[in-house]
Amino acid sequence: MTRNKLNDDVLKLWKEKGWTIVFVTHSVYEAVYLSSRVVVMAARPGRIVDDIAIEEPYPRSPNFRVSTEFAGYCRQVSQALERASAMGEDRDEERQP
Repeated sequence: MTRNKLNDDVLKLWKEKGWTIVFVTHSVYEAVYLSSRVVVMAARPGRIVDDIAIEEPYPRSPNFRVSTEFAGYCRQVSQALERASAMGEDRDEERQP
C-alpha cells in the first residue's frame, strides 16, 4: 500500500511542478505505472536493449494497475529484461577461462 501511495504522490508532484523525472527502479510494475516510457538496459557494458513507450493517459488511476493494457506493457518490459539478462550471461561466458 505504501509503494502505491508513494507512486501516486510522485505522479501528483510531476503534474503540479511540471518536472522532468528520471526514475530508476527494479520493479516492472512501478516502471509501467509511473512512466511515459521505459528504457531497459543490459549490463557490462551498459547499453539500451529496448525503449518502450507507455501510451496511456495521465492521471493514471488504480484501475490502470489491473487493466489488460497494464498487463501487456508489463509483459513487454519483462520480455525486454529477459533479453537484457541473456546478453549479460553471454558476456559472462566470454570472460571465463
